[in-house]
Amino acid sequence: MGMRGIRGATTVEEDSSQEILTHTKGLMEEIIKQNCVDPEDVAAVFITVTHDLQADFPAKAVRSLPGWDLVPLMCSNEIPVSGSLDKCIRVMILTNTAMKQNEVKHVFLRGAMRLRPDLVRSNELTAN
Repeated sequence: MGMRGIRGATTVEEDSSQEILTHTKGLMEEIIKQNCVDPEDVAAVFITVTHDLQADFPAKAVRSLPGWDLVPLMCSNEIPVSGSLDKCIRVMILTNTAMKQNEVKHVFLRGAMRLRPDLVRSNELTAN
């Protein structure tokens, strides 16, 4: 078993607490499901948001998941690069797993699918 990083991202329609928490929770649930992540194996979760999201901490959504309340979480802002994707939430889960790098399923939802279409396509092929 080794440490792996699992990436994910999603977008929201507006800067509201409900949008941020709902879509962060949905992203995490999909990452957990696709990679069989057990919170006991997780070292830390890093969450970033773009400069236009300030209504709430996305970590609150992760803490609301069963068993995730003791996992170390950190929220921060993305570097505001001109032309980057707006209203985006990114997640990096560091977890102990027996999966190889090419077996990890990175999850990109909603508008964030444009960030890594190469990974979105490979996940769709793996899921079928």
